[in-house]
Amino acid sequence: MSFGYVLRRLLSAIPLLLGISVILFAIIHLAPGGPLDMYTENPAVSKEALAQISAAYGLDQPVPIQYLLWLKSMVVGDWGYSIRTGRPVLTEIVLRLGPTLELGGLALIISLIIAIPLGIISASRRGSKLDSSLTLASFAGISIPVFWLALLLQLLFSVQLGWLPSAGYKSIGGGDFLDRLRHIVMPAAVLSLATVASWSRFIRSGMIDVLNQDYIRTAYAKGRSERGVVILHALRNAMIPAVTVIAVDFATVISGAVITETVFAWPGIGRLFMESMDGRDYPMLMGLMMMGSLGIIIANIIADLAYASLDPRIRYG
Repeated sequence: MSFGYVLRRLLSAIPLLLGISVILFAIIHLAPGGPLDMYTENPAVSKEALAQISAAYGLDQPVPIQYLLWLKSMVVGDWGYSIRTGRPVLTEIVLRLGPTLELGGLALIISLIIAIPLGIISASRRGSKLDSSLTLASFAGISIPVFWLALLLQLLFSVQLGWLPSAGYKSIGGGDFLDRLRHIVMPAAVLSLATVASWSRFIRSGMIDVLNQDYIRTAYAKGRSERGVVILHALRNAMIPAVTVIAVDFATVISGAVITETVFAWPGIGRLFMESMDGRDYPMLMGLMMMGSLGIIIANIIADLAYASLDPRIRYG
């Protein structure tokens, strides 16, 4: 794959991001309420002070003018200031990105380690009781609400057994490796459940399709072991359909697992998004959603790179 292809994909993403920004900006401003609601409900804030706050953030301008001002600042790297905290949007996001990368990265590693063997086993034993059991477990994993599972784990491991802390990033006065590990176990398990279930289904489907190909039967006819055929010949091609799903899920998790981070009080991007939603923090919401959109676009480009790596027949000019 040439560097020119990647560059063309990145350049073609510019009008896409521009269109996304227009839609998001319009939706945010059409939503009920506004960022000044927390001030208007405070009788100590005078009308003059309210007008000064509105002018400071450009909220006294028509929405199209507000968008153009925001776009101009965004292009030069100034993401604006949070209406809720008064701090730079980019600074707030960077501070919250570390915990999200830790949680999301661990959850995705767990998902890959579990989903790939489950998909292989299910496809290799298609139609068996084991396959049926794994299919049922996958459907259950996809169907279980994230918040319900999170509360259930908190009740069991924190309240009943007392093994793990119920929420937070680290203990007061703590923060060593074991302390951080105890805090991250439950949210990582909850976050990885749905991805394990869906990824294993995609891998199973891809494996079943590949295992029916002529070259797989030829490999068996040459006396290759089942493990060698599955791992060396089938898995690589079976992963191609699942790559897109894995790449997009990766971008989504890193952009912020909203429900999981909120339930476990994890100080990441997802919790920041919920706090910004509650406060109608327009600059912060736009920064977070544009970052998420860019992440999904980059994930799709990475998926294309993975296609070419998995299948030598795929070439991009």
